[in-house]
Amino acid sequence: MLCGRVAEIGALRYSPAGVAILEFRLSHASEQAEAGLKRRVECEVGAVALAEQARTAARLKPGTPVRLTGFLAAKSRNSTQLVMHVNRIETE
Repeated sequence: MLCGRVAEIGALRYSPAGVAILEFRLSHASEQAEAGLKRRVECEVGAVALAEQARTAARLKPGTPVRLTGFLAAKSRNSTQLVMHVNRIETE
């Protein structure tokens, strides 16, 4: 699970099999405890949503707070860059 705000949204597209696909970026900022100290954490994470989740994400606007549930995987076979594959989107 990852919480944050929608930073940018790509265009809704479709695979050759007709599955909806949407790539977007999530901006996360929080305060975490590490070694007994508080630490400010800020990052942007790439995300991809398929099928119904892609259609849901396509309706979001930049700046919308969301909670994403899913898993991390390599962006492609030839990349070690991670992206979050979204199984569930909740707006806060």
